[in-house]
Amino acid sequence: MKKLSLAALMLIATPALAAEPVTVYRDPSCGCCLAWAEYMEDRGYDVTIVNVTNVAERAMAVGVPEKGLSCHHSEIGGYEVHGHIPEEVIARLLDERPAITGLILPGMPPNSPGMSPDKVGTLKVYSYGPSGIEVYSNE
Repeated sequence: MKKLSLAALMLIATPALAAEPVTVYRDPSCGCCLAWAEYMEDRGYDVTIVNVTNVAERAMAVGVPEKGLSCHHSEIGGYEVHGHIPEEVIARLLDERPAITGLILPGMPPNSPGMSPDKVGTLKVYSYGPSGIEVYSNE
């Protein structure tokens, strides 16, 4: 009985997305990208950091428009995720699984995760893909 109870407790205590790997492409000189990666790790994601010097080129190659660029680019759950996007928006993306390429949070908003200890206020996150660019979240 103890083994069963311990196993049940471990399932409850483990975030649902703990096994979801996140690959973060960042310039090695950018500290806020590292802060965002740590923010995601703190929320149960398995984060791998890849240091590159061509983050913008890589992002635009997968469809991120130039006006939507930020300082780091990530891959998670088959989606491209660009910028300091809050985890709750990513969790929604992974839960809903829409037919899009990914999400964009342009620039480096000072109230976003990685720029601030936590998301504060609202952030406008866009989806992009074959149907174009649309507001995905304005939370």
